[in-house]
Amino acid sequence: MKGTVLVSGASIAGPAVAFWLRRHGFSVTVVEKAGALRGGGYPIDIRGTALEVARRMGILPRLREAHIETRSLTFVDADGGEVTSVNPQAVTGGVDGHDVEVRRGDLAEILYGATRDDVEYVFDDSIEALTEHENGVDVTFRSGARRGFDLVVGADGLHSRTRELVFGPEHQYHRYLGYCFAGFTMPNELGLSREGIIWNSPGRGAALYAVKGSEKVHGFLVAARPEPPYEVLRDPQAQRDLIATTFAHDGWEIPAMIGAMREADDLFFDTVSQIHLPRWSSGRVGLVGDAAYAPSFLTGQGSSLALVGAYMLARSLATTAAFDAYEKETREFVELNQAQVGVGEAALFPVTAEALARRDNRLRGLTTLPTETGRPAHTALVLPDAIVAPQRG
Repeated sequence: MKGTVLVSGASIAGPAVAFWLRRHGFSVTVVEKAGALRGGGYPIDIRGTALEVARRMGILPRLREAHIETRSLTFVDADGGEVTSVNPQAVTGGVDGHDVEVRRGDLAEILYGATRDDVEYVFDDSIEALTEHENGVDVTFRSGARRGFDLVVGADGLHSRTRELVFGPEHQYHRYLGYCFAGFTMPNELGLSREGIIWNSPGRGAALYAVKGSEKVHGFLVAARPEPPYEVLRDPQAQRDLIATTFAHDGWEIPAMIGAMREADDLFFDTVSQIHLPRWSSGRVGLVGDAAYAPSFLTGQGSSLALVGAYMLARSLATTAAFDAYEKETREFVELNQAQVGVGEAALFPVTAEALARRDNRLRGLTTLPTETGRPAHTALVLPDAIVAPQRG
């Protein structure tokens, strides 16, 4: 056994890095603040280099079984009139018939299933304090428990507590991209199937997204705001009020969406943001996934970067017993994908009438699919060979 590692976060990056750390001979504990694995959730994409990670994990067949196969994206104007309908991959830069799109909860469940037998999971708890010393890291948990580990990995998302404890307040590394959004599920009143509809007015956007096998649709309401609405991030009622006020005079299906948002028990609200850190590790503590380098949903690469980063981090610890190689070999790939926000000009949600007209013209011109490899940034990192260490019996 190479040592003990505590991983904070049991969504995507956490179980993925736990898988590879365990494969390399580490003893791994994953702590998750939620009381159980979080199911459901919006659709996410796995593409490019991340598909090879999934193949090496042995989970790619299950991901393909869970593939939701969105067949079209229809864009409508402020009155609900159709602008155009396109293949989703023409917008995302993916590869039709090759990339995988699954519910976030399905990916989390598959990763959990691949790790639960030889990784310790502790739910309904979280890291409260970290004290690093010569021989390891002493961890105090929210529950009051105290344990020591050789290493700690923060995989606890955009608002990472681990990052805050080691690197300081989030605002130092938070790059706000000018939007906030609310996501929730609602009844499928339009009878949608394997498709998405995106509505726009300058500075505001909405989407209804229907996935295979679900009686509900995913609703998204996105609003441009010059300053991040930090004051409502911990107040669900204020979040609902902010979005409702922003869309108060809009038509189409917006009133029904606002009503559903008001009643939703699965509301998720946040800013559209990235994380940019000068370093992804300090001493015996490292970060992976959104905690280290959130790219924002505008890139469609959050889950893919989490899977690739998990592989590279675990390999670095297995070969050098340090985080340095992980960052050296992965940072350029991450930064290329973070920069993809500029591709298409964020631009599912333009903020002016002129920009919206330009976007609509570009969409009408999307008559061909992307190349067989998709956007170069998606495959810009070639995975080094896997290292297989004996596992503990």
